[in-house]
Amino acid sequence: MAKKEKKNPGEMSFLDHLEELRWLLVRSTIAIIACGSIAFIFSSFIFNEIIFAPISGDFITYEFFCDLANKYDLDKSFCMDQLPLEIQSRTMDGQFSTDIWTAITAGFILGFPIIIWEFWKFIRPALYDKERKYALAFLFSTSLLFFVGILFGYYIITPLSLNFLSNYQISEVVKNDIDLQSYLRIIKTTAISCGLIFELPILMYFLSKVGLVNSDSLRSYRRYAYVIMLLLAAVVTPPDVVSQVIVTIPLAILYEISILIAARMERKVKTI
Repeated sequence: MAKKEKKNPGEMSFLDHLEELRWLLVRSTIAIIACGSIAFIFSSFIFNEIIFAPISGDFITYEFFCDLANKYDLDKSFCMDQLPLEIQSRTMDGQFSTDIWTAITAGFILGFPIIIWEFWKFIRPALYDKERKYALAFLFSTSLLFFVGILFGYYIITPLSLNFLSNYQISEVVKNDIDLQSYLRIIKTTAISCGLIFELPILMYFLSKVGLVNSDSLRSYRRYAYVIMLLLAAVVTPPDVVSQVIVTIPLAILYEISILIAARMERKVKTI
C-alpha cells in the first residue's frame, strides 16, 4: 500500500487544519503525561523541597528581604521562623488527588518546550521562508521567558503573597488552618501565571505582525500600564518602596521590550 503523502499547507482544507490541531493536542498531552509521570516519581522532593519550602522562614526570599529590612530599617515582617499557618488535608483522597494533579502541573511546566515546538509546527506553514529559519530561536526565547517567569513567580510573587495573606488577620479569634488545595492554588496559579505573563514579548510579536497592536498605542498606554504594575506590586508586597520596586522592574522591562518588538515589526512592514 502506498504511503500517504503529506498535503501542501496551502492546499489544506479547514478539516485538514482541524486534524493537524487535533494531533497537536494529542502530542502535547502525551508530553505532559510523560513529564508528569517523571514528576510523580519525585513527588516527595517536589513537595518537601519546592512546594512547602516557602513556609519556612529560612526560604531564600525571606532571608533576602529580612537582610534588606535590617540594613535599611524597613518593614521586618519577613524576619520570622515560619509563616503563621497550618496546612491541612480535609478529604479522604485529598493527598492522593493532590499528588496526581501536582504531577500533571509539573508535567505541563517541564513539557512546555515540547508544547511550544508543536505549536510552532502548526503555525509554520503560515510564515515566510525567512521566518521559518528562526525555529530554534523561537523555541529557546519562548521557553526561556516561561521558565524565568516561573522562577520569578515562585521566588518573588509567591513568598510575598504567602507572607501577606498568612499575616492578614481580621480578628485574633480566627486561626489560619489552611486547606491543602487552597495553599497549592496560590503556588501553582502564581507560578504559571507569571510564566505566561513573561511571554508578553512573544505575544506582542504576533499581535504586531497581524496589525492588532502598534508601538504608538503601547507608548500611549504606558502610564496606565505602569500604574497597574505598581498596584499589583503594592498588593503582594509589604508597605515599603524597595519591595514594590523589585516586583515592578521585571514587568516594566517586559513592557518596554514589547514596545521595541512592535516598533521593529512596523519597520519591517514598511520595508516590504
